Amino acid sequence: MRTVTYSMGVSLDGYIVGPDGRFDWTAPSEEVFRFWIDEIREVGVHLLGRRLYETMLYWETADQDQTPDELEWAALWKPLPKVVFSTTLSTVQGHARLASGSVAEEIERLRAEPGEGDIAIGGATLAAEAAALGLIDEYRTMVHPVLVGGGIPYFPRSERRVDLELVETRTFDSGVVYLRHRVAGADES
Repeated sequence: MRTVTYSMGVSLDGYIVGPDGRFDWTAPSEEVFRFWIDEIREVGVHLLGRRLYETMLYWETADQDQTPDELEWAALWKPLPKVVFSTTLSTVQGHARLASGSVAEEIERLRAEPGEGDIAIGGATLAAEAAALGLIDEYRTMVHPVLVGGGIPYFPRSERRVDLELVETRTFDSGVVYLRHRVAGADES
């Protein structure tokens, strides 16, 4: 069965976006960017909330005045199938489609289809919904050495306890720390 992963940059105090709406502190070093390139290679389909989808639209047309790493990322991102969850968008671009069902229905359908690669979830609101339903198999946090004091939390605020197993760590020269946790009892991939 395909693994459902939630992977985003997060401040040390647990936010993906600060109280001012900014996330410029997540700009990756060259080393971290190479890591993201390697990670996206493992993704078979990406589920996105509207805000993240709109942020990532940049990569649908990024093909000039880019570094070789940025060109490589764009070449991987553009053809990647994407499912966008939005109540306000009526159309999406590139290899994206609007979700026709709930996050649970979409994940169930994607897990039943033949295919390889992880089912990645991006966007805190969408991930919180999937987490509340027990649909996330792995949490992959790229912890940045900054305290932003508030904003949109990476982890959902709920009364639900989730036990995790640490399966991988990596520290980058920039001070960013990657933590990969598997939900205890989730199938290994």
